Amino acid sequence: MEDKFLHKTGIVILAAGNSSRLGRPKQLLEYKESTLLKNTVSEALKVPNSFVLVVTGANKVIIEKELNSAEITLCFNAEWENGMSSSIVKGLNELLLLNPDSEECIFAVCDQPFVTSLVFENLIQESHKTEKGIAASAYSETLGTPVLFHKKYFNELLELKGQEGAKKIIKKYWDDVVSVPFEKGNIDIDTAEDYEKLISE
Repeated sequence: MEDKFLHKTGIVILAAGNSSRLGRPKQLLEYKESTLLKNTVSEALKVPNSFVLVVTGANKVIIEKELNSAEITLCFNAEWENGMSSSIVKGLNELLLLNPDSEECIFAVCDQPFVTSLVFENLIQESHKTEKGIAASAYSETLGTPVLFHKKYFNELLELKGQEGAKKIIKKYWDDVVSVPFEKGNIDIDTAEDYEKLISE
């Protein structure tokens, strides 16, 4: 019998977008002898007791081919054009189907090149230490991804629609949020200029 706490933290990596502003799949941009998506996945896999799931959408075939790892679960969001919330809903549904004992879930995006396993672990530790139900990364005077939600918020996450993402829930339950500093968390790759800047540093 597998220990039910073996995978109590789900890490859902949202990689379904079509990178319209960049003009090519940002998930596959080369970075650190790897790709942005592979880098995020490999850091997530270092987190103890985690279950890593990647939500694909646009460019599904080439992205899934790129990952091809037995250590992660892939799921396809056919409604990716409906915005990030559809990928959150798809990823969380899949997580609960495969791992119903998940105590918490971290949502991450694939275009934050400076994300590390420590960023994920800090969210988990701060949430447990403060007993707050939401732990969000803090950078550039805002709170954003990666963000951890305790299972008590799963039902509300599953009701998200459109482009709103999970920020709506963070704002609604502000008193139950701990902010966790993520240095360079503000750096994400949306345009060719962003990428050129990243690889030239």
